[in-house]
Amino acid sequence: MDFPELAAQTRRFTSGAPRAVTAAGDGARVLFLRSTGPRDPADALWRLDVVTATEHLVAAPGVLLDDAATVEGIAGYATDPAARVAAFALAGRLFRADLVDGGVVEVPAPGPVADPRPDPTGTRIAYVTDGTLRVVGPDGDDTLLAGEDNGTRWGVAEQVAAADFGRDRGYWWAPDGRSILAARVDDSRLARWHRHDPAHPDEPPRTYVHPQAGGPNAQVSLHLLDLDGGWVDVHWDRETYPYLVSVHWVEGGPLITVLRRLQQHGLVLAVDPRTGETQVHAELADPRWVEPVAGTPVHLPDGRVLVGGELAHDGYDARCLFADGTLLTPPSLYVRRVVGRLSGGGGAPDLLVEASDGEPSQQHLFRVRTTVGAGGIEIRRLTPEPGWHVGAVGGTTVVVGAGSLDRAGTRWTVWHDDVEVTEIRSLAASAPYAPRPVLERVTDRRLPAAVLYPRSHVAGRRLPVLVDVNGAPGRQEVRAERSAWLERQWWADAGFAVVTVDNRGTPGVAPSFEKAVHRRLADVMLTDQVEGLTTLAGKHPDLDLARVAIRGFSFGGWLAGLALLRRPDLFRCGIAGTPVTDWTLHDTAYSERYLGLPADATEVYAHHSLVELAQEPVVVPDDARPLLLIHGLADRHVVPAHTLRLSAALLSTGRPHSVLPLPATGSAAADGTTGRLLRLELDFVRRSL
Repeated sequence: MDFPELAAQTRRFTSGAPRAVTAAGDGARVLFLRSTGPRDPADALWRLDVVTATEHLVAAPGVLLDDAATVEGIAGYATDPAARVAAFALAGRLFRADLVDGGVVEVPAPGPVADPRPDPTGTRIAYVTDGTLRVVGPDGDDTLLAGEDNGTRWGVAEQVAAADFGRDRGYWWAPDGRSILAARVDDSRLARWHRHDPAHPDEPPRTYVHPQAGGPNAQVSLHLLDLDGGWVDVHWDRETYPYLVSVHWVEGGPLITVLRRLQQHGLVLAVDPRTGETQVHAELADPRWVEPVAGTPVHLPDGRVLVGGELAHDGYDARCLFADGTLLTPPSLYVRRVVGRLSGGGGAPDLLVEASDGEPSQQHLFRVRTTVGAGGIEIRRLTPEPGWHVGAVGGTTVVVGAGSLDRAGTRWTVWHDDVEVTEIRSLAASAPYAPRPVLERVTDRRLPAAVLYPRSHVAGRRLPVLVDVNGAPGRQEVRAERSAWLERQWWADAGFAVVTVDNRGTPGVAPSFEKAVHRRLADVMLTDQVEGLTTLAGKHPDLDLARVAIRGFSFGGWLAGLALLRRPDLFRCGIAGTPVTDWTLHDTAYSERYLGLPADATEVYAHHSLVELAQEPVVVPDDARPLLLIHGLADRHVVPAHTLRLSAALLSTGRPHSVLPLPATGSAAADGTTGRLLRLELDFVRRSL
């Protein structure tokens, strides 16, 4: 079986691999999801006992439900801090698992269940159904905690929070389990649009709300809800700081991060759980935009508050961690995420941190001291091998997920007291080949870049070039892990030199590298892509710059379309999958973060519009390069009419193009991974070059 079909059947070789790995607070147990094999998409919940290094099946979809064929598996789960109880939803039904003594029971619920979470004592379970927040007790008594009949939703994350700020939940248990901090979301001011699935004409259309740049956002407020019926509103200036970016409540009072609409100023607020009043603990400011560090802010055991920030003075250019203003990480470390606390040593617990140290294509785990002694800042790298590492932590147990260019998939190992205990088994299939990217830094800006050749390539044979691009802020493509290059190696083996460049705006290098794109995404990113490509061609003479195609999806689709329309002298054809055609039609938080408010930046938005660019007359006929527009009907951010509007603009100026719509069901077609779509793309590029 060829790669495209095999990749589609195995979910890109992830079916059967462990995922969603967490560790109990005391480090005694590790939880994870894994299916039965490489072609089974239905994940089950597993427990690994650290002392005995043995795995135990907790809950399997085929056992819990009669009709397992219609179930995709357990998508996610939540536990109490000690991981004695787990709650999860399956086919909209609520289940509770005993992680110590074993056993899974279904908990009756009045509607389809989403985001169930046990309280910190493991006694009750809260969940969301039909926009209401409910709590069910150990006796099965189910109580409506918050809900309204006017369409307002409780306990959920609004669209921009989930898509643009990484906050995918809308309620948080108090540490004592007696109350819940819940978000109330009123999106009645937002435009609604409906999407029909042509493959299922009898099903009702899906309804979406879409906050467009310059338009209204959902109104989000926070409320402390006592299980006995008490209610306290959380007070902050929501008109000035409308974005609720993060909420953390493990000990002490809740900590929240809020941002202004243009995201150039934010506040870390401590909430008094008795009164709902807030006090400013820290200010976050940047003339471009504030970029909080994932996993912060959070209380440390000694009462200090850990905040992620940036050093941009005295020659420093770094993402760091601070505890009440005291620097905890060296400026050389680019901090990406705080995983959690790591016990041991008898003193204050250390932090487990995911970060890069000088090489953006690699991510490692570091142990960071939370106290700064006479010796200054103390950190220790825990992952010696090159690659891309992620982690989970509980007590003195650290679970390390390691990806590398030398090995297929992610290898999960469990460490206790700095001793490797076991490896979590992976049942995933391996790709039929090992990609061999050449990773390097190019241009005077040291852009991360990579080149892949056909495995049968003979030096001296000139090759057409495929630029496989994304380039989005927050998105990094040049990574030292094999999974990032599997599909690109298939393109290379089809007869191309595949080039990938991480332009300015992408993470991992430095804050100034990321934020150089403010108000000028198009110019900076396209310049970097062109200069990165031409510099690579100077170092790799087999790259034929007379035959260059560019391909991208989502943000990369916009950048691919931009490159083809602005630089037809270099790019001979392009594939733009679900591109953002007009940034005034995209999400408020995303568009305004990088381009400003449309009313204040009309020319900036026009300069970044593919529709405006496509309407410009073609002066030289040969500059009308062929473009394949792919629209995934499952994409929530790009409405089909927007793609058709771009098509009409291309048609009006005689630019050759094709439009390929994809089914609304599933996401595989929308992200360009199905075998049929890949072969259609390959055929288009070959004909066009």
